[in-house]
Amino acid sequence: MTTSKLKALKLAGIATALCGVCAGPAMAQVAANPGGPYLGVGWGQFSADIDSLSDAGSTANRIVNSNDNAWKAFAGWRFNPYIGVEVAYIDLGSPGDRFEGSGSSGNYALDVSGFSPSLIGTLPLGPVELFAKAGYYFYDVKLRLDLDAPGPDLRSKSSRDDFIYGGGIGVTFAEHLHVRAEYEVIDLKNASNSDALWLSAAWRF
Repeated sequence: MTTSKLKALKLAGIATALCGVCAGPAMAQVAANPGGPYLGVGWGQFSADIDSLSDAGSTANRIVNSNDNAWKAFAGWRFNPYIGVEVAYIDLGSPGDRFEGSGSSGNYALDVSGFSPSLIGTLPLGPVELFAKAGYYFYDVKLRLDLDAPGPDLRSKSSRDDFIYGGGIGVTFAEHLHVRAEYEVIDLKNASNSDALWLSAAWRF
């Protein structure tokens, strides 16, 4: 199965799960606050699809891609029910695994965290909302390589900014508590097909 099909199945799965929640009696009412500020937190899983480890000066012939738990905290403003802006601090954890290189094999680990401003478009369907978002991720990345061969291990640190986009489905409870399932593609340098799945909760004031 191709990577794009797997990502589509991931998004379909979280959308179906959240739609199941919508069937409950708590979903009988539509949110009364069509705009304004909100604060939230999210927990998810980041999948690092590594292209190369060239930043550390080593050419990797085979990399076992990996994932780790991730979290984010965010604040936003909805100008109306259809469009808003959001700023998030996103910590993608420390994914790591085995690699094989032309010189020496070993283990690698990534630490990725930073801020992401985004524009969000929303299609409200009663208490349920479909949304899409696009923005930039300004982040610091630390790469650690622990080599099997004798000699110093390798370390690399850099600051970058890359495109981030995604979408999902959200549900509003009791007019203020908004829960959403979200899929994001994070176009990191040397890991351009990396993605994240999120379950988030926000309070709309």
